[in-house]
Amino acid sequence: MFVDEVEIHVAAGHGGRGALSFRREKFIPRGGPNGGDGGPGGNVYIVANPNLNTLLNYRFQKKFEAARGQHGEGSNRTGRTGRTSRSKSPSARRSSSATPAASTC
Repeated sequence: MFVDEVEIHVAAGHGGRGALSFRREKFIPRGGPNGGDGGPGGNVYIVANPNLNTLLNYRFQKKFEAARGQHGEGSNRTGRTGRTSRSKSPSARRSSSATPAASTC
């Protein structure tokens, strides 16, 4: 079966939440804030593969989402970056945005 045209949903990962914490040590009065930033979300890449010649794989898997970033922690520790999602596509294919999706925050 040859599949020539498909519609898929692609979403990058959301960033992690930052942390709110305060430094508390015995000999440091009013230590101040030391919370870390949340990690950035992952990216989604469509990689051209010359060994593929049809979009049949996209007929069954239509959602491609990257992982979200980890939350920040105390002691100025930033959250881990979300994992990247890669999907293979045949070479010489054109990808376009049908309609911009509304943000669901």
